Parts: sequence; C-alpha cells; structure tokens
Amino acid sequence: MSSKEFRYRGYTLEQLQSMTLDELAEVMPARIRRTLKRGLSPENKKLLEKIRKYRSKGIDKVIRTHRRDMPVLPEMVGAKIAVHNGKEFVEITVVPEMIGHYLGEFAMTNRIVRHGKPGKGATRSSKFVPLK
Repeated sequence: MSSKEFRYRGYTLEQLQSMTLDELAEVMPARIRRTLKRGLSPENKKLLEKIRKYRSKGIDKVIRTHRRDMPVLPEMVGAKIAVHNGKEFVEITVVPEMIGHYLGEFAMTNRIVRHGKPGKGATRSSKFVPLK
C-alpha cells in the first residue's frame, strides 16, 4: 500500500464505489447516514441519476444544480458540478476528499466584507474610518 493512496475510514475509493447505498450509509458520518437511511429526496435522486447518466456515457459536462443538501457520494468523484450559492453557480470538480460532505459546503454563500473610504455626501460621524 502506498502512502498516497486515498482511504475513507479504512476503505479505498474502489471499495466505496462498489458498495450499495445502505452499506455506504454505515460508513458515513451521522448526519449523512440519516439522510441516506431516510432516502434521498426526489430532487436529489434526479441529480444522482443525471450524474450516473453522464458518467456512463463518458460525457464530461458541467451539471448545474441548486441542490446544496446533496451528500457527496463515491460515485460522484470526478464529476463537474456547478452549485448555486444564491447569486451564481460555483463550479466544483468532485475529488475523493469531498466524500462525506454536502455540495453546499464547497460553494460559499457569503464573502469577506472589505470596507472602503466613506463616499461623497457622507455625514461627519460616518467619515471616521479606523486606521486598521
């Protein structure tokens, strides 16, 4: 075994991809296990089928989705997915390290605010800008 080989909780990527959803649920963290045990929502199932369809045909197309609550499953590794962050679609290439997380975790919904100088017409009190 090489030290660079990816493993998720003791399983290789090939082993994870060969598991059924029920077997995979036992390996996943609690929140995703609960999602898989209850069954994916119809919208999430539709997204998963679309990913499977493109992967089986070998089409390397970006799949756009609003489904931020979709768990990243081993069969999604290598897919290009554009996740909506509320304003735009953020393109993500799924890598093995993303397994066990949600798609929404990789499309940030807020930015760091950098305040500038006060604009023209600012009042006396709002013209104060701290030095730092």
